[in-house]
Amino acid sequence: MKILPCSIEGPLIIEPQVFGDERGFFLESWNAAKFAEAGLDLVFVQDNHSRSDRGVLRGMHFQNPGAQGKLVRVVNGAVFDVAVDLRRSSPNFGKWVGVELSAANKRMFWIPEGFAHGFLTLEDGTDFLYKSTTPYAPQHEHCLAWDDPEVAIEWPLDGIEPKLSGKDCEGLPLASVETFA
Repeated sequence: MKILPCSIEGPLIIEPQVFGDERGFFLESWNAAKFAEAGLDLVFVQDNHSRSDRGVLRGMHFQNPGAQGKLVRVVNGAVFDVAVDLRRSSPNFGKWVGVELSAANKRMFWIPEGFAHGFLTLEDGTDFLYKSTTPYAPQHEHCLAWDDPEVAIEWPLDGIEPKLSGKDCEGLPLASVETFA
């Protein structure tokens, strides 16, 4: 397993070791001991799975209180996955990092607590899986505006009209969300 740093401190790109031959492939998507050895001593309490067609934009979600760390990956299709640093004490407060995750590249993305998270699906029938460190608590869920000009996420929207849920359409600008210390 290779762990690659991102342009801002916290999120990590994880490239699992893939064993393949003419029959297909095998990889470990989670091994507590190996992740702990790599400095990610995590306990996950919930697994989630979403399926979306091309152009669905989900995010930018976070919980406060009850912040969630998330280990995300794609098993069918592709997404542009984004994390925004909402930790006021961080030198990267308000900055974002994005990475393409796909069934083909088999990459995973670690988004630690204190970040908003979202993704844009790039292919129909995209299956997105994630493990979280804290249970989903709708009463503590918040949404940062996916298109906040202060954050200025560079979504790959060429030829895509993003499809958002009602709550994602009501996301707040960075100046108005409940950030972290």
